[in-house]
Amino acid sequence: MRETTAPRTLREAWIALAGLSAVFLFEMLDNSILNVALPVIGRDLDASTTALQWVTGAYAVVFGGLMLVFGAIADRFGRRRIMLIGLVLLGVASLATAVVTTAGQLIAVRATMGVAAAMTTPGSMALAFRLFDEDGLRVRALTLISTVGLVGLAIGPTAGGLVLAIAPWQVLLLVNVPIAVLALFCVRHGLAGDDPGGLHRDPLDVPGMLLGTATIVLALLAPTLFVEQGAGSWVPWAATAATTAAAICFVLRERLTRHPLLDLKLLALPLVSSGLAYKAAAGLATAGLGYMVTLQLQLDWGWPPALAAVGMLPQVVVLLAGSPFVNPFVRRVGLDRAAWTSAAAVVSGLAVYGLLGRFGYLWIATALVLVAAGMRVVGVVAGLNVVRGLPGNRTTIGAALVDTASQITSGIGIAVTGTILAIVFTGDIAASPWSPRQTGEFHQAVTTAGLTLTLVAAALVGWGFIRTRRAAGDRAATSIDDTVPQDA
Repeated sequence: MRETTAPRTLREAWIALAGLSAVFLFEMLDNSILNVALPVIGRDLDASTTALQWVTGAYAVVFGGLMLVFGAIADRFGRRRIMLIGLVLLGVASLATAVVTTAGQLIAVRATMGVAAAMTTPGSMALAFRLFDEDGLRVRALTLISTVGLVGLAIGPTAGGLVLAIAPWQVLLLVNVPIAVLALFCVRHGLAGDDPGGLHRDPLDVPGMLLGTATIVLALLAPTLFVEQGAGSWVPWAATAATTAAAICFVLRERLTRHPLLDLKLLALPLVSSGLAYKAAAGLATAGLGYMVTLQLQLDWGWPPALAAVGMLPQVVVLLAGSPFVNPFVRRVGLDRAAWTSAAAVVSGLAVYGLLGRFGYLWIATALVLVAAGMRVVGVVAGLNVVRGLPGNRTTIGAALVDTASQITSGIGIAVTGTILAIVFTGDIAASPWSPRQTGEFHQAVTTAGLTLTLVAAALVGWGFIRTRRAAGDRAATSIDDTVPQDA
């Protein structure tokens, strides 16, 4: 087994952290910067509305669908190796943007970039976790990496608009090339090669990979179909039924095969199940709140898009400014308490909006601040708990589980909100001005949707809290057993 000395400070690992931060920057910057350019892309490539939806959707579906697969592959063949291959693929796919002439070609490029993201993003958490031996340094490292990503998310739309004023839209994707090169150099030179002792050699479960990918892809598509076609259409219900069938087949396969893609027993581990529950609750609440607030500011109150963007600033400011407070908070209360309290803050923010959001912007700002403050902590701590709760040779698939849970529940949050709006609101929601009856229906719909999501997210947080207590009890029992002399 290769002997290595773990860095004792973040400064000692700055090259590796720069590379891992660049990987996360790509994930967060990519869609946010591209969304601004969709109208321009539509005119330039003569793309239909559906094609434009798939310009972003192809990336998200492929990315979400393949994370578990590449997480399992990385735990077998090397996390650093798979990340480096993914970064090369990202650079090549981004360069291909320069020769795109049709919407179909751009969709293919975006799908390829989704593959690259699935190969690299889960590895950023897994490699950061394995880089350090102390949980305190791991929290600080993950906070740094997520902060870089959040900066990209925050500046993406503004930067994209400025670039479009002076350059063609292709530049927005070509910017991924220097990011990929930087990440490739830093990961290659800042991280040691994969230690064979930290990997496992179980055969790949190909049927499980196909079923798992199908389940996740369908789970990501179904919520979008509910929003686009409404609950009255048979299509989203068929997609939901197919998702359920694929999930049942996947579970049966994983339970019966000798070498599963995902050992379901690992999901029952207290730290793993609690961390996933917190992350799922946060994803559900954050996506639902963002969707509802955007509609309320622009359609209900009539704010122009620029002013609505300003209205979302409390969330952005807290996400960016909260970084220095994450590590002191976690150090003061501990990882377990930090996880459930931050998840509870996210749920509380959603509850504030559901109950009071229609009474004025102050309540919306309060909800945004609570959700952002909770997300700033739970985004780091819940994922860390999942990874540290797993065996050492399963860390990458653990990180992939965290990202997958967040993506799926985000889609569900938007779908639940969109479906309730479609049921309660009569007429075209985008047509203005609304009648007093329609305004009342909108308020009723967002209150119902907000409180429904609050109840589901609160149930997830409650479940996570119970599992966290179970994990603490197990650790205490182990500690006592270790101090009791055993008979020879």
